[in-house]
Amino acid sequence: MKLSPKAKNILTQITGKSTKLGDLRNIAKGIKKDHPLAIELWSSKQFFARQLAILIIDKKLLTEVLIENLIAEMNLHNEDEKLQLIDWLFANQLSKDKKTIALIENWEKSKSSLQRRTFWYYQARLRWTGQTPPNSDELLTKIESRIENEAPEVQWAMNFTAGWIGVYEKKYRKRCIKLGEKTGLYKGQMVSKGCTPDYLPEFITIESNKRNL
Repeated sequence: MKLSPKAKNILTQITGKSTKLGDLRNIAKGIKKDHPLAIELWSSKQFFARQLAILIIDKKLLTEVLIENLIAEMNLHNEDEKLQLIDWLFANQLSKDKKTIALIENWEKSKSSLQRRTFWYYQARLRWTGQTPPNSDELLTKIESRIENEAPEVQWAMNFTAGWIGVYEKKYRKRCIKLGEKTGLYKGQMVSKGCTPDYLPEFITIESNKRNL
């Protein structure tokens, strides 16, 4: 795609390792919504440009086909970048519209590992924002049977879901801790000061104590 002068000007502002998420948010705040510009920036294939594109996309124009194309193109990035892009798309666009939430709810068995990750990340997000959907027992059964054979990016989201179920639903806490002990996922993980390890026995203990649960 041939880029417009506006898109080229923006690219000169966000090219380089010194670019920060705050910079992208400030630029997006000035632009607000500009779907054609978002598609232009996405076509550049540059990581920061794609993050900015996600912020200024018009969610009303996010069709199922467009979403699938965006996610497929994320796989061309390295591991860290593609996970940041899919989580960024979820947090800033997909989670904000009933239409796209309905899509996410059908991604549990998608062939795309990034879509499956988003399905489980959504389930976790429901819980850490204070909701307690009635399907926790069913979800835990699925996590217990699948997590050890899943792609790493999906394992993390499944583990995250189990973590928040264990925090907010005390009747499942021992079961979630036992799951973490069985899988051993993230055991011994080193995290920055103030962050919580993903290892379920530690995660559930720390986060439930924070909330006096």
